Amino acid sequence: MRWEGGDPGVSNQKTPTTILLTPDKKFHSFGYAARDFYHDLDPTESKQWLYLEKFKMNLHTTANLSIDTDLHAANGKKVKALDIFAYALAFFKEQALKELSDQAGSDFDNADVRWVITVPAIWKMPAKQFMREASYKAGLVSRDNPDQLIIALEPEAASIYCRKLRLHQMVDLGNKTAFNGYSPTENVGMGMTQAKEHVRRNRQSRTFLVENVIGELWSELTEGDRYVVVDCGGGTVDLTVHQIRMPEGHLKELYKASGGPYGSLGIDYEFEKLLCKIFGQDFIDQFKIKRPAAWVDLMIAFESRKRAATPDRSNPLNINLPFSFIDYYKKFRGHSVEHALRKSNVDFVKWSSQGMLRMNPDAMNALFKPTIDHIIQHLTELFDKPEVTDIKFLFLVGGFAESPLLQQAVQKMLQGRSRIIIPHDVGLTILKGAVLFGLDPSVIKVRRSPLTYGVGVLNRFVEGKHPPEKMIVKDSTRWCTDVFDTFISADQSVALGETVKRSYTPAKPSQQVIVIHVYCSEKESVSFITDPGVRKCGTLKLDVSGTESPAARREIQTLMQFGDTEIRAMAVDVATSRSVKASIDFLSQ
Repeated sequence: MRWEGGDPGVSNQKTPTTILLTPDKKFHSFGYAARDFYHDLDPTESKQWLYLEKFKMNLHTTANLSIDTDLHAANGKKVKALDIFAYALAFFKEQALKELSDQAGSDFDNADVRWVITVPAIWKMPAKQFMREASYKAGLVSRDNPDQLIIALEPEAASIYCRKLRLHQMVDLGNKTAFNGYSPTENVGMGMTQAKEHVRRNRQSRTFLVENVIGELWSELTEGDRYVVVDCGGGTVDLTVHQIRMPEGHLKELYKASGGPYGSLGIDYEFEKLLCKIFGQDFIDQFKIKRPAAWVDLMIAFESRKRAATPDRSNPLNINLPFSFIDYYKKFRGHSVEHALRKSNVDFVKWSSQGMLRMNPDAMNALFKPTIDHIIQHLTELFDKPEVTDIKFLFLVGGFAESPLLQQAVQKMLQGRSRIIIPHDVGLTILKGAVLFGLDPSVIKVRRSPLTYGVGVLNRFVEGKHPPEKMIVKDSTRWCTDVFDTFISADQSVALGETVKRSYTPAKPSQQVIVIHVYCSEKESVSFITDPGVRKCGTLKLDVSGTESPAARREIQTLMQFGDTEIRAMAVDVATSRSVKASIDFLSQ
């Protein structure tokens, strides 16, 4: 689908995560349309409108995410995160159905669509469930038919797509032969456009593997081959290690997804910090609230220069300061922007006579450094893991993968240990992979659990094994309380559809609902729910109403599935074999 709008100097295959609500909190527009409309509002009006950008990251960074979590609009007002996500999803739904109807020549029914939503693999369960709740609210799917929506993990989607790449769709940075007088490292800095141009002119080049005879990357991958997908987006960086299992070519995850909030947004934050250093935090905070549209302008100007940063650039990068920035600063401080730059001790940012911030390349590269260092540190740690040896390829995907600075850093870190491959349409890799995943979600057969999950139980007290302070006596039997009953351990392999079985008995025959607290931890082995690092992360609810049976002890057998992108629960009343409504909730703490 093509999107209207765009930015000067920024070629974007993706629409910015931007949404605009009217003053009475109704959906108005999304993406570029939202941004442009917000911009053209009169400043007194724009203060009333609610403008939100880059809001997807909040689901990762909010520690105790719930249905009631709030987000802040540019004017400082609060809105429910769930509403924002539901509005965005409803907008996508409408766009997609309209497009499908246009192509089909008749109205396309939502019931005929399987929806796939992609999320970073390092997102925790609450964030994934939050997306599902927002989808219900948006009318994407109904609670009665949850399977119409699949949550896909972004690096997995990328991985599925990368396996299918034909070799001429990739830029291979790992090849060391020089061509046309360029060494490959210079080629990295040349940026994608020249690289594409070069391959167009010089089809025989060794740097771009053009072996169309065999076609797919399969020809190079054999049983047991391992590769890493590094998905660098705006908000997060996600690392996934996959191994190929022949003959069907299913994928097996070798090490749990890792990464963190080290996407390209980090560079924007560094730029903001730099502005605060020059002009003062108090001014920047005020400016963002009082002139929100101009602040957005400034960030767009920065974005286009950010994309021009390369390792070997020698001329400075100029960033346009919006007039209202210069004007408002003079009112706020009583002296000029130029004066501020002169007296700040930031020596590599100057004022150019054309009214621009002039950054020398080192200054720009310094803004990238913290984010790239985080990514490299993560990769280094990953490659040190025993499970992660003999990696044949490293696929660099996601919008940030286009950055020559990041490419060079990854190349330097790997020192030829594996080939670095960047798909040409690097920003759309995940989208295309998500489509393939929607068509066949069983392609990933084995995953690793990111956390240890379990519940608290009472066990018979064992002298010497259990701490005395955990002993309770019930009907003259000694029990140990708070014992952690592990369902699944962190980094354990789980096959698709694999279940963990447990039986639960209602305490009283008349009980209608059994509520069991689910605990989780990053540690692999946990003894007690009171151990450090163990936290309550969800509840398992068994609705046992209407299953009263003559049996003295009712036994409810619960099956939990961990091999999928989401955790699911099913339950059955053993005496009557009737199914019991089971749900697992990670959002309401």
